[in-house]
Amino acid sequence: MKNPAAFSLLLLSFLFISFSTFSQGIRGRVFSNDGEPLPYASVFIRNLGDGVPANDEGYYEMKLPEGIYDVYFQILGYKSRIETLVVKEGAWTDFDVRLEPQIYTLEQVEVRAGAEDPALTIMRKAISKAKYHRLQLQSYEMTVYLKGTGQLTDAPFFLKKTLEKDGLNLNEAYTSESVSKIRFSLPDKLEEEVISIRTNGDNQNTSPAPYIQTSFYEEKINEIISPLSRAAFQYYRFRYEGSFFDEDVMVNKIRVIPRSRGERIFDGYIYIIEDLWAIHSLDLKSSLLGFQIEAKQQYAPVAENVWMPFTHTYRFSGKIFGFAGEFNYLASTRDYEVVLNPDLVQTPEIIDEKIEEKPQDAMAKEAEDLGLLEKLSSETPKTRKEYRKLLNEYEKEMLQEQREEEVIIERNYTVDSLAKKRDLSYWDSIRPVPLTAKEIQGYERDDSLAVVEAAKMSEVDSVAKKARRKYRPLDFLNGATYSFGKGRSIGFNQNWTKISFNTVEGLKVGVSGFYRKAKEIPMADSVNVFRKSFNIEPEFRYGFSSKRFYGKSTLRWSGTKPTSGYSYGLEGGRFIYQFNGGEPINEQVNALYSLLFRQNYMKLYEQSFGRVFWAHRVDYGFTYRVNFTYAQRNQLFNNSDYSFYNRGERIYTPNQPENVETGNQAFQDHQIAKIQLGVEWRPGIKYGIRNGRKYPISDRAPLIRLDYIKAIPQLTRQQDFAADFDHIRVGVEHDYTFGISGKFDFNVSAGTFLNSNRVYFPDFQHFGGNRTIFSNFGPASNFRFMDYYKYSTSSSYLSGIFHYQFRKFLLTQLPMLRFSGVQENVFLNYLKTENSPHYVEVGYSLDNLFRIFRVEIGAGFENGQYLRGGARFGVATFIQIQ
Repeated sequence: MKNPAAFSLLLLSFLFISFSTFSQGIRGRVFSNDGEPLPYASVFIRNLGDGVPANDEGYYEMKLPEGIYDVYFQILGYKSRIETLVVKEGAWTDFDVRLEPQIYTLEQVEVRAGAEDPALTIMRKAISKAKYHRLQLQSYEMTVYLKGTGQLTDAPFFLKKTLEKDGLNLNEAYTSESVSKIRFSLPDKLEEEVISIRTNGDNQNTSPAPYIQTSFYEEKINEIISPLSRAAFQYYRFRYEGSFFDEDVMVNKIRVIPRSRGERIFDGYIYIIEDLWAIHSLDLKSSLLGFQIEAKQQYAPVAENVWMPFTHTYRFSGKIFGFAGEFNYLASTRDYEVVLNPDLVQTPEIIDEKIEEKPQDAMAKEAEDLGLLEKLSSETPKTRKEYRKLLNEYEKEMLQEQREEEVIIERNYTVDSLAKKRDLSYWDSIRPVPLTAKEIQGYERDDSLAVVEAAKMSEVDSVAKKARRKYRPLDFLNGATYSFGKGRSIGFNQNWTKISFNTVEGLKVGVSGFYRKAKEIPMADSVNVFRKSFNIEPEFRYGFSSKRFYGKSTLRWSGTKPTSGYSYGLEGGRFIYQFNGGEPINEQVNALYSLLFRQNYMKLYEQSFGRVFWAHRVDYGFTYRVNFTYAQRNQLFNNSDYSFYNRGERIYTPNQPENVETGNQAFQDHQIAKIQLGVEWRPGIKYGIRNGRKYPISDRAPLIRLDYIKAIPQLTRQQDFAADFDHIRVGVEHDYTFGISGKFDFNVSAGTFLNSNRVYFPDFQHFGGNRTIFSNFGPASNFRFMDYYKYSTSSSYLSGIFHYQFRKFLLTQLPMLRFSGVQENVFLNYLKTENSPHYVEVGYSLDNLFRIFRVEIGAGFENGQYLRGGARFGVATFIQIQ
């Protein structure tokens, strides 16, 4: 902008006119009796069924038309207060209010020594009705204002000046605001339309969306066990701390006490409405991955016997690698439009059969003859178990009536085209809570920076620069893509990792790239697209000691639909491969061990080949593959003895790995013509829908693999030196989560060679060994201490890798460690082939150390005799890396 001063003057004039046109309502501040401001107090207009929260300094402001209003001030821990306020045309009504501390009475329930705490009955009834409150509304709409304010509170001393140069200062507010329209309908369909967005920072990584869009009537809230979960009594103790009246209902204050403090467990208070057994409000704390979470919700009545969240406040804080920060979120929900579920209009009377009498036999017998819906609407009192059973049957029937039974969740998210173009007057008119002084300063700072950046580069210039991407030095190593329009592009893959060392090639360099042509064809539903692509992917490598050049290329055609897809193509060339196609040792790790310790674990062979392949994903539950390979394979030998390690007692081992059941003949040069058929099946897989597109939910669906591989010597030129075998194998992978108590991962496989006339070593069944200090990714992926090829087999075999993660075990008995995010694991791995001893590994590990590391200690045994052991270091198991 050429004249920022003129623009600022014009903007101020516009704001003055905007504020003058509509400036009336109520405003003020909410204090305690001691004069302390009460952050996020609720200001509710009973006449309208609407309201706003105060900000974190206790200020509130609500624009209202002229009239008389009953204003209800409330906040947890203080007595609610009702005031009648008059709003006059064109004038603000200023009103500061002081709230007295809430006095809780124990007179409603008699508490005797040795008697059961009344909280147990209250919570048993509330838990039995949790599903009722979740299904109580057929649908609802609401407007949600969300404000997030984050700040970096600490940083490593050597980075503070660098951060300041980049405009990121400690203890400065970075704020984002949004207004959304949310619509929900049973059984689990949620639509969110973002009407407006304003942001001056990026704090989406700590978004409270999983808490706002998930009800505390659910079993879990973002993987944290809800106090109203069916398993709540396994994780919590409850203590009754009194009651009070609010909105003509009696509210019970219940202390939520973890049986074992730590992550994924709440600690705090939940307030339950007597007889309705619904949530009135809550004040809970928890931690996740070492970060502290504080959640508060205040509910309000939106229909008869229907209470919904009115204000949400959340605080996330933590420290990692010397960086500390906190994020505060305020969500205000208003403009509720609800449609009651006609099947659940009748509010049930719940009996706690542990301390109360059951219905009379005559009443119970009369109810037996009724249908499911009649039973639900019957006024006959029901025990907790009876009512929970009825609701489970009702939910099951409701889900079966869905058009697609496998779809269990649907989410749609849209952003209004004007969402980022709203002016300041709009935000001042719609914002339900005043900005704090710190937030205003943050907006002023970033608005001025935005003007400077806009002056440096126009939108047209930025687009042009993106379109004019040219080759840069090191692109061939870092990776880059160059587009030519109409879906065509060429480029380099990331090639740094293709520089390494091994004893066969010596110093080795490689490079790979691609040519891609892609096209998207809209489908009939106007939401999904059919993606078609053609790819050429060449790769080359050269060894300076072997003085050999290798290359291969893949031609692939593929098509992808929402849940199905296919891929077919050709591959061929002359290249080097590890004997185990699963590549159990990373190139860089092998180079490190070779150069520093003179230990060459990677074993290689040469293959000149051609391959055709076809894969078809019928849906996410079933995929099949077929491929045919014809190849000439040659044995390779060491060509380099170079290492930084020069002690004479250690020498490189030959490129022919040791094995318990084969000799030199398995490594001879040979030919192979083989066909491989493979199937992957996930029984019981479910789906979600996001913006009209299906995606798989495989938490409860194990992965079952079945492969059949047949080598056909008659198709080769040299049948006397051609592979001849039939190999069949099956594997099962899955994980079970036991609430938050633990997680069990396993990977079991078994197979046999039906015919093993001539099996060369590349076609043996290999297992994921490891002789380095680095542990593989994934909790149930590979063995930890086993040799890479010692037990490879052409006979029958059984392999199992088992991993269990505890929430609390030995060291995590200490709450300090549990709150830091550290978890403990144990593992048990087993292998047996026809020609090998029983091989067993056992071990223990500390997981999520410093949020990203894992340290394992264990040992391997042959037939019960100790073989080797030690420590392994890896990435935390919660980090998924493909």
